[in-house]
Parts: sequence; structure tokens; C-alpha cells
Amino acid sequence: MHDLLGHAWWMLALRGAAGFVFGALALVLPGLTLTFLVALYAAYAIISGISAISGAIRHRHDTSGWWAPLLLGLFSVVAGGIAIFLPAITALVLVIVMGVNAIATGVFDLITVFRLRGRVRRAWLLFATGVISLVFGVLVIAWPGAGALALVWMIGVYAIFSGALLLVLGLSARGWLRDGLTGHPSTG
Repeated sequence: MHDLLGHAWWMLALRGAAGFVFGALALVLPGLTLTFLVALYAAYAIISGISAISGAIRHRHDTSGWWAPLLLGLFSVVAGGIAIFLPAITALVLVIVMGVNAIATGVFDLITVFRLRGRVRRAWLLFATGVISLVFGVLVIAWPGAGALALVWMIGVYAIFSGALLLVLGLSARGWLRDGLTGHPSTG
């Protein structure tokens, strides 16, 4: 698994950058219409999903754990596709799709972390991303009737934090190849 992430560091960095940009746009423009929010979310989910799928397929022979990012990518692309092909869905359905996608993302990120445990530095960043995704998903599903503005802010903050963590992790993973793909467990 660490081989996959080391070789496909750009996948994590691209996921992080897409999330950060999406979150910043949602916070800077809080008066976004729900239709525009749907389009932004769809673009974010599809870009994130394609990068995960591409990294997994590209390095499927390098590790046996390539299926986790592949499933994450497929789930994200499907969630983005639902948002594109059903733009007239209600805010409630969109909220549930976003929440379920965040929970799935968190679960797959945590699976990856536990497979990497003790082998790479800064794996805690992916753990934090997974936990943030799970918490966000649960909160979104627990309170789907929240107002559109509150939803925009919640989504924006989630995307910025998880995007920043993934971007830092991706840039760190780039160095894993140079460092022999292993870190000292005591360094984090």
C-alpha cells in the first residue's frame, strides 16, 4: 500500500488541491445557488475519484491494496455522476449523497492508514482526513434539513480541512520514494 501511495503521491495532492479549492469557493461565495453547489460538488467528486482510480489502476501491480483507492474513486465518481445527471434532485437527497460519500471516503482512508501503520511518516494526516470525513458524513446525515447557507459553510470547512491534509500528505508521500518508502514510526 505504501508503494502505491509513494508512486501515486500526485493522487493525494490532486485530491487535496481539489478539495481545498472547492471549499474556498464555497466559503468565499456563500450565496451560491444550490444548482451551482451541485455543479461544484460534482466536479470535486469526479476529479477526486478519477485521480484515485487512475493511481490505483496505474500501480495495481505494485501492491495488493490497490483496490481500496479504486473503490474510493469509483464511489466518488458515482456520487459526482448522480449530482450531474440528476441536477433537479432535492437538497435533502444531495445532502444524503454527500454524507454517504464522505463516510465512504473516511472508511477507505482509515483502511489505508491501518494498512500503512508504522511504515510511513505522517500517516496520521490520512487518519485525520478519514476521521474528519466520517464526522462530516455523520453530521450531514444526522441533520439533513439544515439551511442551504449552513450546508455551504459546513461543506466548505470540511473540504478545506480535508483538502489541506491530503495535499500535505501527498507532498510528503512524494518523499517516501526518496526515503525508501519507510519512515521511522517515532517521527509520526
